Amino acid sequence: MKRFYLIIACFLFLFTQCATERPCACGDHCVTLSQAVFEGEIGDIFEEEEEIVIVIEEEPEEDITIFIADPTVGLPVTEFREIWGYVIAGAESALMRGMPITDAAHFGAEVNQYGILSNVPNRRNLSFFTGRVHLTVTCPNNALTYFTLMPGSQQRSDLIRDLIAATASYDGLNIDFENIPARSGEAFLSFLRELREGLPGKMLTIALYGRTRAIAGDVYDYATIAPLVDRIFVMAYDEHWGGSNPGPVSTLRWCRSVAEYSVRVAGRDKIIMGIPFYGRAWSSANHSRALTYSGIDRVLNTTNPTNIRREDGTPAFDYSADVYVRVYYEDEYSISQRLVMYKSLGVEAVGFWRVGQETSRVWSTMRVSGN
Repeated sequence: MKRFYLIIACFLFLFTQCATERPCACGDHCVTLSQAVFEGEIGDIFEEEEEIVIVIEEEPEEDITIFIADPTVGLPVTEFREIWGYVIAGAESALMRGMPITDAAHFGAEVNQYGILSNVPNRRNLSFFTGRVHLTVTCPNNALTYFTLMPGSQQRSDLIRDLIAATASYDGLNIDFENIPARSGEAFLSFLRELREGLPGKMLTIALYGRTRAIAGDVYDYATIAPLVDRIFVMAYDEHWGGSNPGPVSTLRWCRSVAEYSVRVAGRDKIIMGIPFYGRAWSSANHSRALTYSGIDRVLNTTNPTNIRREDGTPAFDYSADVYVRVYYEDEYSISQRLVMYKSLGVEAVGFWRVGQETSRVWSTMRVSGN
């Protein structure tokens, strides 16, 4: 029972510490944790008629010892040459003076359904920030990315022109295209080359999925992309995601493997190791779903509701159900472990998705070199 109460407590805590949706490392970037539960982002899903059933193996009740770090004990302060943070357009106030951040990735520009650059943030909203600010742009799906990157197309030429123009007031451009089809690998590389040529004096950076090894035909191959950009933001998170089995967003062991591979292939001067400010919740059942006419009878028979009624002629009923919830999340202690580990591997830059999701305590675990 102790484990059960701990899980429920974590779950209630995380409802107040939601991870807002971003185009993420796994491609479904962070939905809020409340949505992760109620929208059915769950692991081990199989379908039985119209009902979704999620398998989360409950561990047998046992006497367990739980270690929670004493908050009165100081955590190490780890130094980095660069500390990056994604900042969402409209939530610029989350970036506060005094935070040890050297680079802000201003998130919000995207390629719309017509292949046109849209929703470019207002750079003036970060005028108070004294570090470098980079415009971040996303492209939301595979089909759009394929046609947008097509060499010789008017959409591609216009997009490159508009990106260069939009970056004029920024210190650099951050590309976050997470849906590149396999056939578009070469087109994407030439796209980056054209941007590089069109942005003299500006930084060109890119967000890439975390990798622990080379993958044949990978459009996000570190070794190929590294010479074309100034930095690679390694999204070392979503080892487990909404549709996977429950597990940490990123285990320390996996993060070490990602960092070791990144340093070896791209070089420690090129990489920024990304760290999440969010967790995820998995539930054993998702009761929000469409039901067929015949499926209603099965629900009635298994739940035995007593309040069947009609509302404006439509039959309705209510029932209660038990849901088992498992939560994995990050705090200043787990983040501090990553910082120390990355530093031990020679990494000189870390970054966070995203500023505003953290507690203020985490910033005391790091500082910029020389400050």
